[in-house]
Amino acid sequence: MKRRTFFKTSAISGSVLALSGAAACTTGSGHSETPVNLTDFELNETTVAELQKKMEAGELTAESICQKYLDRIEKVDAYLKSVIELNPDAIEIARQLDGEREKGTIRGPLHGIPVLIKDNIDTGDKMMTTAGSLALAGNVVEKDAFIVTKLREAGAVLLGKTNLSEWANFRSDNSSSGWSGRGGQVRNPYFLDRSPCGSSSGTGAAISANLCAIGIGTETNGSIVCPSGNNGLVGIKPTLGMWSRQGIIPIAHSQDTAGPMCRNVSDAAILLGALAAADPTDAETHLEKGNILNDYTPYLKADGLKGKRIGVASQMLSGNRKVNELFMQAVSDLREAGAEVVEEVEFEHNGEWNRFSYQVLLYEFKADLNQYLAGHPTARVKSLEEIIAFNKANAGTEMPWFDQEIMEAAQAKGDLTSEEYLEALANSKLFAGKEGIDKVMEELGLDAIIAQTNGPAWTIDWVNGDHFSGGSSSPAAISGYPNITVPMGFVEGLPIGLSFFGKAWSEPALLEIAFSYEQKTKHRKAPGFRKSLME
Repeated sequence: MKRRTFFKTSAISGSVLALSGAAACTTGSGHSETPVNLTDFELNETTVAELQKKMEAGELTAESICQKYLDRIEKVDAYLKSVIELNPDAIEIARQLDGEREKGTIRGPLHGIPVLIKDNIDTGDKMMTTAGSLALAGNVVEKDAFIVTKLREAGAVLLGKTNLSEWANFRSDNSSSGWSGRGGQVRNPYFLDRSPCGSSSGTGAAISANLCAIGIGTETNGSIVCPSGNNGLVGIKPTLGMWSRQGIIPIAHSQDTAGPMCRNVSDAAILLGALAAADPTDAETHLEKGNILNDYTPYLKADGLKGKRIGVASQMLSGNRKVNELFMQAVSDLREAGAEVVEEVEFEHNGEWNRFSYQVLLYEFKADLNQYLAGHPTARVKSLEEIIAFNKANAGTEMPWFDQEIMEAAQAKGDLTSEEYLEALANSKLFAGKEGIDKVMEELGLDAIIAQTNGPAWTIDWVNGDHFSGGSSSPAAISGYPNITVPMGFVEGLPIGLSFFGKAWSEPALLEIAFSYEQKTKHRKAPGFRKSLME
């Protein structure tokens, strides 16, 4: 099963002209006006800690920070289509948090910090939750998702929602990542003709382009780490159960999770801890319960690589020579920082897990999506069957480029008592987990496993769909184990990520390793909004 099965979408959008950060605006007659500089921004690459210091010093307020990001979205996002909807109450929320600060109340490190979240996460406010589909237009829900409640409690300002690969890329094998019927095509801010990867494409593009301080994506297989890699971000796919999935439009409960997408490991660690909490209504039964912390920043150690034993997932190395050169340099950097690197780590069931996992996703998508829709009376469609019918009836807007054969295959499946489903679930977890990550780590005494996160971003192609060039998300995604991607460098100006993954609940060790690698290498660079590699 190709990785495109797990994160996709296609594209419809006007042409965008940009060169070295100067985007050419055009009048209605098509004549170019003065170029707009998209790279210049007061808060470029500003961290959560730096924003807090500025608010503490009185240099900025939550309201002024939010306004600066809103102004930036207005200026930049016409070229990216990364933000699908803004929160009309964001400024008022920021003012209220400024009032708390004036009275001496600081809720924590996210107090007054703006965040963008993916448009498959429920918010009990004036914004819709649609998964990018016109079938759910008007779905204004009554209740926040569990993690949104945690966000608000932490004092974050929900700035808006991000575009995505429609239905989290589980609709067609020929889709193009980042396209949704509601939001159009998300574009990569490094080169606007390149894919942002999916399905958390909008979050990836928006946070990389400095449209907000921090962001949240969701992943079933690759949909946090791939757009993080393609957009030069740090992405964390947590252990299943660390963040609640309640109130998130699902693909499959045995693999789905939300997670942080940020410009640096520190911000991602802060966001990870702020939303981490056991949710008794969202028990993950196939994993033993682990230790969940509300602060992971103590594990951000510059010398965190010293004494760590790290294995190279050799079966997942790229066929791209330049990517492999970056990877070999990363291995050298890890060794220089004190890690012991074990090469040629192989999985006995490499690739087999995907065959079983895909069947699991088909069964769970139908069951889980029907359950979600049943609990949302404002949704105009009440089942997967009705979504399929809606898409057929509105094919001109919903299926101009690709079809819905994955949805139709899911609709044809039985319920979760099916023998085929139960066997596939058991095998996928066994091959990726106990006989996969667990086995090699225990036998070799590893603290983490590494592989490339992504290959160079491909050109957006609405006719042929995505053409991925490497990745490593499957074992951690299917097992439900954690995965952290950090910028590893660039191939012809296109960001490439390095993934660190390990056993369930190993986030503390992975953060030590990822932070230490980030601090040693510091590969992250803000995007330049160039039109293409040829310009």
